[in-house]
Amino acid sequence: MKAAFKRRYILLIAAFLIVTTAFVQANDLFFQIKKQMTIFSDAYKEIAIRYVDEVSPETLMKNAVNGMLSELDPYTVFVDEGEQQQLEIISSGSYGGIGIEAGFRGDRIVVIAPMDGYPAQRAGIRPGDVIEEINGVEIRDITPEEVQRLTIGDVGSEIEIVIERSGVDRPISFTLERERIEVKNISYYGFADAENSIGYVQLNRFGNQTGEELREALLDLKNQSELNGLILDLRNNPGGLLNEAVEVVDKFLEPGITVAETRSRFESQNSVYATEEPPLFEDLPLTVLINSGSASASEIVAGALQDLDRAVIFGEKSFGKGLVQTIRPLSYNTSLKITVSKYLIPSGRSIQSIQYQDEDNGIRTFKTRNGRDVRDGNGIEPDVLGQENIPSQLDVALKQDNYYFFYVNKKLRNSGFDSGEAPTSLYREFVQELIEEGFTFYTSADEHIEELERQFRDIVEQEDAEENISELKAMLRDYKIAQIYDSREYIENELQREWISQTMDGEERQHSLLQLDNDVQQSLELILDRGRYESILKP
Repeated sequence: MKAAFKRRYILLIAAFLIVTTAFVQANDLFFQIKKQMTIFSDAYKEIAIRYVDEVSPETLMKNAVNGMLSELDPYTVFVDEGEQQQLEIISSGSYGGIGIEAGFRGDRIVVIAPMDGYPAQRAGIRPGDVIEEINGVEIRDITPEEVQRLTIGDVGSEIEIVIERSGVDRPISFTLERERIEVKNISYYGFADAENSIGYVQLNRFGNQTGEELREALLDLKNQSELNGLILDLRNNPGGLLNEAVEVVDKFLEPGITVAETRSRFESQNSVYATEEPPLFEDLPLTVLINSGSASASEIVAGALQDLDRAVIFGEKSFGKGLVQTIRPLSYNTSLKITVSKYLIPSGRSIQSIQYQDEDNGIRTFKTRNGRDVRDGNGIEPDVLGQENIPSQLDVALKQDNYYFFYVNKKLRNSGFDSGEAPTSLYREFVQELIEEGFTFYTSADEHIEELERQFRDIVEQEDAEENISELKAMLRDYKIAQIYDSREYIENELQREWISQTMDGEERQHSLLQLDNDVQQSLELILDRGRYESILKP
């Protein structure tokens, strides 16, 4: 009896100490927060009022907050009123606008592509149109993102946009009514190979209803033709909602399979995300395309399917973002996008590759369900590497100054072509124009020649210096022209892609571009080679 009483007494004391300690720790935390906020407030006020030069209170505060956040991970950020609008678009999946994508071409901002079925396209705005004004605001020295914000407004409100078009003498003005623009999670789905019934889905983001949209797309493909394989394209998909990533995996795995776990500061806030519904395609051959632009939720999908040996991952190493953020509203229509947890995929590995703390960050090896080796801390590494897409100096120069875009745009305006089939003379005429205009690009050889010129200037007695340098420059110019001809296959492909982009719309354009996509075509070959496909997943 006494022993039982003694045990009960000890347990009561232990419980009291635990509760008291937790209370003291929490109390101490709140005291520290209050103390540091008071110090910060006093310092902020003194600087704003007494500093020798006038300072903007808004700028001062934003810099102070950003300075504080710079000590944390790179994804915890302060969102001001201007940026808040973009966050709302991401979370809601829609906005009021006219449906254009704008971007730089040279030093001008042009329409990259009007969105199919929306006001800009219906009114006749075309790719390549230079944007001059929006609602009386001259488009000079601003970014494409700022142009995008100018086009956004209340549904039903009017917007006036003035464009300059190649071949037209004077500016063209359009008055358009803003409509509800739906931000698509799936930009395109269809058949990469209709004859063999291999489907293709391009997933741009993981917004609301992504899982349901994928279900509808897959069922539509199945109704058109019994699917024999699927390519899921996650390239350049920056991620989005974690629960939607789980719903995507849900379509290919049996219920009850863990897709991801989140690990938070407090154990009570840890979560496990698992498949719930019967799969649509449990055994369908599946490849997933990724590249360095595939991040966050994209990596959860690719990593889970890889860890569970459900798909062959094809392409490049992914970005490596293994942190989960939530958006916390603040005063005056601002917010804080804050990292609240890390996630692990089924093998137990993390994919976070950007290190922000001084800790042991050694790469570790884990096992997939079938015993294959996979590594953590470095994004998702593909099972099959795609064609290496390291741009040459020639390619960088042609794209940097938008030679493909402007040449095709001019050709279409001047020649009256309107079909998606590029003329056979396109490459020859393009190269001829490059040479006639004196096109060049900078190489390491140019750097060495410049260094030789500097050295020769210091050698007065070197009479043949200028002649020798001129000969070297002529040889280098001939080499560059030869490189243009040696790159014929690549340049023809880029010209054809640009031609299709400017002459076709919607599904026709997307399907035609797939035929020129090397990664898609190699992934297709892999699915059709069932022996090779199985040997990768079951070594």
